Amino acid sequence: MQYLAEGLRLPTNGLDYTLLAIYFVVVLGIGFAARRSVKTSLDFFLSGRSLPAWVTGLAFVAANLGATEILGMAATGAEYGVAVVHWYWIGAIPAMVFLGLVMMPFYYGSKVRSVPEFLLQRFDKSAHLLSSILFAFASILIAGVNLYAMSIVVEALLGWPQWVSIVVAGIFVLAYITIGGLSSAIYNEVLQFFVILAALIPLTVLALKRVGGWDGLTDSLAKSHGDNFLSAWGGTGIGDANPLGANWLTIILGLGFVLSFGYWTTNFAEVQRALSAKNMSAAKRTPLIAAFPKIFIVFLVMIPGLAAAVVVPKIGTAGSDLTYNDAIPVLMQELLPNGVLGVAVTGLIAAFMAGMAANVSSFNTVFTYDIWGKYVKRDRDDRYYLSFGRLITAIGVVASIGTAFVAASFSNIMTYLQTLFTFFNVPMFVVFIIGMFWKRASMKSGVWGLLAGTSAAMVNYFVLYKQGIIDIPSDQGANFVSAIVGFVAGAVVMVAVTLFTTPKPESELAGLVYGMPSPEVEAPPEEGDLAWYRKPALLGWSALIISAACYIPYSF
Repeated sequence: MQYLAEGLRLPTNGLDYTLLAIYFVVVLGIGFAARRSVKTSLDFFLSGRSLPAWVTGLAFVAANLGATEILGMAATGAEYGVAVVHWYWIGAIPAMVFLGLVMMPFYYGSKVRSVPEFLLQRFDKSAHLLSSILFAFASILIAGVNLYAMSIVVEALLGWPQWVSIVVAGIFVLAYITIGGLSSAIYNEVLQFFVILAALIPLTVLALKRVGGWDGLTDSLAKSHGDNFLSAWGGTGIGDANPLGANWLTIILGLGFVLSFGYWTTNFAEVQRALSAKNMSAAKRTPLIAAFPKIFIVFLVMIPGLAAAVVVPKIGTAGSDLTYNDAIPVLMQELLPNGVLGVAVTGLIAAFMAGMAANVSSFNTVFTYDIWGKYVKRDRDDRYYLSFGRLITAIGVVASIGTAFVAASFSNIMTYLQTLFTFFNVPMFVVFIIGMFWKRASMKSGVWGLLAGTSAAMVNYFVLYKQGIIDIPSDQGANFVSAIVGFVAGAVVMVAVTLFTTPKPESELAGLVYGMPSPEVEAPPEEGDLAWYRKPALLGWSALIISAACYIPYSF
C-alpha cells in the first residue's frame, strides 16, 4: 500500500475524538463481559460452541470486512470500475453457499477445532503440520497488513505517527482477545459490523449527491473512462484488452472458483466463526446468513470508488499525488461534517481491528492446538493450554507488528491479499476438495498436494510473471492465473501420489468423505431451527439467485 497523500488531513475536532474514545471503551467493556464465560480452552478458542447463528453470521462477514477490503475494494472500483462486483457476486457468494451446505457438515460433524485438524483426520501428520505452519504464517502476514494499512491511514487522516496507531490498535486487540477469547472477538465483530455500516452509508449517499446521483455518475464515467468501465463483463472477451488484465475465463475459473473457494472454504479466520456456533444447523447457516449482507456491501465500496474517479479525475495517474487507495479518505475529507466524520474514522479503525482480530484469534487457535499441543507439549491439562493460548495471542500481536511493513511493496492492498490467498489458501482447497470427495486419496497425497500447489503458484507468480517470461497485463490477472496453476498442480500431484501410495482405511474415513456419514448420531435440531425460513438450502439458493440477478443491470 502506498502512502496516502499528505493533503488528506481531516478537520477533526473534539466531537470526533469523543466518538472514537467511546468506541474503544465499549470494545474493552465487551472483552471484560465475555471473560465471565471463559472457563476452558474450548471457551477461549471456540466460544464453547455456544453462539447463535445470527451472531456467528454477522461476525463471519465482519471478519472479512476489514478496512483492507474497504480501502482496497474502493481502490479497485476507482481503478477498474464496475468489475469490482466480481469479487462479491462470483468471487464470494457461491463459495460461501458451498461452505454452508457442503463443507460445514464435515467440519462441524467431525468435531475438529481448526481447519488443519481436519487434514490430520483425513490424511496424516505431515499434511497436518505443513498446513498448520502455512496457515499460522499467513495469518500473521494478513494481520500485519491490517496494522500497516491502518497506520498509514491514521497518520494521513489524523496526524498520528505510524508507530502510535500500530501500538494503540495492537494493545486494544491484544487486550480484548486475551481477556475474553474468541467470544470477545466475535461480539466485537458484530459491533464493528454496524459501526462500519454507519461509516459507509452516509459516505455513499453524500458521494452520489456530489456527482449528481447515479445518472450523473455513470454519464461522467462513460465520457472519461468508456462504457466498459460501467459493465461487469465488458471487454473481457478472450484476447480483448481491459484494465483488469483478465478475460471471462480467468475471472470465472481463477477468481470465481479457485481463489474464491480456496479462501472462503479453508480460511480458518472465517470458518472459526462457524465452528463456534451452538449446533450443526447454526454452523451451516453462519456463512449463509453472512452471504446476504455480502451481496449488497459491494455497493458501499464500489460507489465511493467510482465517485472518487469523478471527483478527482486524475486519481491514480502519474500526474497526481493521490493513489487509488486514497478513494475513501479523499471523499471523507471532501464530504463529511464533524460528528459524521468521527463515525467514519471510527468505522475505518473498527474495520482494521476486525480484520486483525480475526486473524490473531485464528492464529492462536491453530498454533496452540495444532502445533504446540500436538507436537511440542502433548497431553497437558486444559488450564495449561488456556494459559498458553493467552501467551501466544500476545506473541501473535507482536509478530503482526513485525510483518506489517511487508505490505509496503504493494501499490494496492487487495493485490497483496489476493497474492497471499493464491499461495496459501488455493493449495489447501485442492487438498480439501479431493480428500472430501475421493475416498481413494491416500494419506501421503495431502502433504505432496500442498507442497506442489504452493510451489507452483509461487513459481508462476515470482518467476514466470515477475520476470516477464509470460505476459499478463496486471498483478490481479497474474493472481488469477497463478491460482489456476496452483490448483491444477496440486490436483495432478495428489492423483499421481495416490496411485503409488496406500489409501487410508475406509473405517477411518467415516464423517470425513462425502457419502460416508459419521457413525455418531447428531443431536436433533432445536425447535426454532425447524422453521422454514431457517432451512440452510433455502438460504443458500436464495443468496445465489439474488447475486445472479444483481449482475443483470451491469451486464449489458
